[in-house]
Amino acid sequence: MQQEVVIVLITWAAGVTALIGGFAARYETFKESVAKQEFIHAIVAFGGGALLAAVAFALAPHGMEVLSPLVLAVSFCAGALIFCALDAYLAKRGGTFSQFLAMLMDFIPEAISLGAIFAENRQMGLVLAAFIGMQNLPEGFNAFRELKKSGVRGRTILWVFLGVSFLGPLAALMGHYFLQGREEVTAVIMSFASGGILYLIFQDIAPQASMRRHWSPPLGAILGFLVGMLGTVIIA
Repeated sequence: MQQEVVIVLITWAAGVTALIGGFAARYETFKESVAKQEFIHAIVAFGGGALLAAVAFALAPHGMEVLSPLVLAVSFCAGALIFCALDAYLAKRGGTFSQFLAMLMDFIPEAISLGAIFAENRQMGLVLAAFIGMQNLPEGFNAFRELKKSGVRGRTILWVFLGVSFLGPLAALMGHYFLQGREEVTAVIMSFASGGILYLIFQDIAPQASMRRHWSPPLGAILGFLVGMLGTVIIA
């Protein structure tokens, strides 16, 4: 099978797990209870932990390794400031899209990275695709609930998630064709994404995970971070 076909298939499969998470959020029928709320908060925390792991082990280290301190600082802060401005704009309009934005900021740079490395290390590319898919599942669940609370129709959200799943192959092919051997450009994208994700985690996602007098949500964050850490060890 041609390399490009494999790249398209595995990145689409990694992206479509967000759609599966969205379906799970739409059709779950458990009665409202303290246990359900604790579970939902734990899933939000798990997604936050996975995002933090992506920054700590995949996105930021590449920028630190490749970029000069000045370029690293500028790209990182630019990501944070742009998403701060976007978050403030959306808040004024009465909506919140932090989970969805964080999911995109995680998925797209990692897909670009997958496409860029696949020709050199096929096995690493396959493991990275599996890692992305595991992250997208809880992130899709959380993003669906967030968008639904903001007034977006459930069917519309699922169609959006389906569209997002095709951004993965496009990003991966861009990385495959245009960014092989251009590590600085890839590193700037990853550093930019790191700043944006960290802003969204501490501004919006972590506060949503908090639940007074319940302790499983923070453990969800630990589990999410562990999944990201183990995924990095396996890839390495």
